[in-house]
Amino acid sequence: MGRGTYEKIRDIRPWPYTRPVVVLSATMTEDDLPEELGSKVRVTDLSPTEAMRMLQSEGHRRVYVDGGRVIQSFLRAGLIADMVITTVPVLLGEGRRLFGSLAGDIRLQHDKTKSFPSGLVQSRYRIAA
Repeated sequence: MGRGTYEKIRDIRPWPYTRPVVVLSATMTEDDLPEELGSKVRVTDLSPTEAMRMLQSEGHRRVYVDGGRVIQSFLRAGLIADMVITTVPVLLGEGRRLFGSLAGDIRLQHDKTKSFPSGLVQSRYRIAA
């Protein structure tokens, strides 16, 4: 995840993740982590490709990517195989583009869509070959 996403969830207790978390940030360091998260969260300034190499060398085959700019950088690097897009029933007055600028269109193949009583809708897609 990116620094912005991490900062939004950093104080949630109990910590919501059971798997290792890697924060990709050019400005944050391990010293910025609360002591109780030291064994659960790592900080690195690696590129998406380098981060995936590191995680693969540790035995991780698939990762969950979160955070707007981080998702954009993984998309630009061609490292996203599938994605879940969640729509929350709120129209924002302004904000950042979801996928940012891309060199070209990325074709998606729809797998399934699920709606929740809250109005939330999740659609799962695979990146088309």
